[in-house]
Amino acid sequence: GNVIHCILCVDCRTTEQMANRPKDGTRVKILCVSDQVVPGIYSPRLRDRYGDVDLVLSCGDLPYYYMEFIASALNVPCLYVHGNHVQPEHKSDGRVLNEPGGWINVDRRTVECKGVLIGGLEGCLRYIPNAPYQYSDLSMHSRTWQMIPALLLNRVQHGRFLDILITHAPPRGIHDGPDLPHRGFGVFTHFMDRFEPRYLLHGHKHIYGQETRKSRYKNTQVINVHPFHLLEWDV
Repeated sequence: GNVIHCILCVDCRTTEQMANRPKDGTRVKILCVSDQVVPGIYSPRLRDRYGDVDLVLSCGDLPYYYMEFIASALNVPCLYVHGNHVQPEHKSDGRVLNEPGGWINVDRRTVECKGVLIGGLEGCLRYIPNAPYQYSDLSMHSRTWQMIPALLLNRVQHGRFLDILITHAPPRGIHDGPDLPHRGFGVFTHFMDRFEPRYLLHGHKHIYGQETRKSRYKNTQVINVHPFHLLEWDV
């Protein structure tokens, strides 16, 4: 189905455990990562620096060893979508990783964790024929529609569609680039129009110098989390 529950912690495993959700006014801290390994995160001191985070979200294009290190060190729910540069990883013990251990893929799904409603859409605009995790505008529109049953159920159960949408690519016209590989998806702005998530978090477009990281689109704060961003707000 399109609705799943995080299996990594008691706070967001089943609807029967709703008593573990934060009460209104509880501050939630989320570590967001994307696109680039950060030495300060890939460090034995990660838990000292970010041991108080409630969730970790990845917007894609990170090596699995890095993601698994984060999940192991912080031991909190970790949710992600794939970017467009996805490669299997060959481990020293002969295993081949096609997904990061300890993480939940939320592509075209919604998850409730720590009282936060999170959904995701993977990949970027197609610029190489038949490449994986690249989609036409029309295809992404179809993928977005697959989320609608879960979003409507959220509305009935929680009074809102979604708190955070994590994507790899940005919305068109917001933080994207003029070249085809870095152009955003127009359907993401339509998604924000209709479902009004509090945040849309994305990566894909690397930030150099004084480029804009945060933009407001109607009722949604759009944030480029490359290479990492610490998000806090009162649920």
